[in-house]
Amino acid sequence: MTVTAQTGAYRPAPPPKWRPLTDAAPLLPDERPHRVLGTGAELDPALMSELYTQLVKGRRYNQQATALTKQGRLAVYPSSTGQEACEVAAALVLEERDWLFPSYRDTLAAVARGLDPAQALTLLRGDWHSGYNPLECRIAPLSTPLATQLPHAVGLAHAARLRGDDVVALALVGDGGTSEGDFHEALNFAAVWQAPVVFLVQNNGFAISVPLAKQTAAPTLAHKAVGYGMPGRLVDGNDAAAVHEVLADAVARARRGGGPTLVEAVTYRMEAHTNADDATRYRVDAEVEAWRAHDPVALLESELTRRGLLDEDGIAAAREAAERMAADLRDGMNAEADLDPMSLFDHVYAEQTTQLREQAEQLRAELAAADEHDEHDAPDPHAQHGQEDGR
Repeated sequence: MTVTAQTGAYRPAPPPKWRPLTDAAPLLPDERPHRVLGTGAELDPALMSELYTQLVKGRRYNQQATALTKQGRLAVYPSSTGQEACEVAAALVLEERDWLFPSYRDTLAAVARGLDPAQALTLLRGDWHSGYNPLECRIAPLSTPLATQLPHAVGLAHAARLRGDDVVALALVGDGGTSEGDFHEALNFAAVWQAPVVFLVQNNGFAISVPLAKQTAAPTLAHKAVGYGMPGRLVDGNDAAAVHEVLADAVARARRGGGPTLVEAVTYRMEAHTNADDATRYRVDAEVEAWRAHDPVALLESELTRRGLLDEDGIAAAREAAERMAADLRDGMNAEADLDPMSLFDHVYAEQTTQLREQAEQLRAELAAADEHDEHDAPDPHAQHGQEDGR
């Protein structure tokens, strides 16, 4: 607005000549989900072998974790059956120095990255903290609140870039998480700061019981990238080779300073949201069976077998490795945890606050009093022996 000299009245200033800040065309996602399997594309035998082995182990991991929930060894388990290609590819595409930011459904991604399977389930068991040290494995704690891990991933990636560290953060989120404010904030600042972070949206069809059509009117979730000024990629989430290829491109782009990428992997949650969910109330069996024909494990096994890159011995070896992993997981989860109540005060702050120290002393006194009470009430074995002699 400007002020006229004669009257002092405001009048609109002439608008500046508008021009787009960037050409949006290169940011637009693929018209159809990118695929590799079944297209005749060249495959890396070593990579395909690793992908297949991890997919087979991942499927067995989901089965075993679900069984442990039914046995009461887990409080809850959100299965990733049907989404194993996304989980495994996300883990394998990262270098050791990179960081993985998982959601609560991404325990398999953490395991595929090298985390002990029992440790990955500790949080879902209701035990100590997140169950593992994030600094040791470069895996952030499993995030139960939707999408809160995304701003954390951006912050870490931005800090790494400021320090000159060659680090990329890969953050996983479900389609339901894209409706959260944290999703908007993370993508906005990642693009503004050109942070080396990759966002992988596993679009498995439902945010618990809410289908994607009731969450967004966007053509795809990948199209949302354009509004933030980053590329969007659309990939077949059940094609392990395609997911790995797209994520590898995005990670490489981020590492060389190209900024963030939003990848939408179109997949399907074969099981219920968790063991506490009844999926039959919001989807029909015919839909689930249609997706079973696009099973990620079967797709890769069929392709590699047809190309002569996998034989019966290879299939047997992968299944044996999966059974060993399942046995180790059972042993780990069946072992009773040795819990120390005083550990509640560990890792809350780098240096304990006065209030925490007071609370710790109060608990320590209560535990000591409880021990004294138990010792006082315990029967005297010598007195009991004397009574038996008297009889």
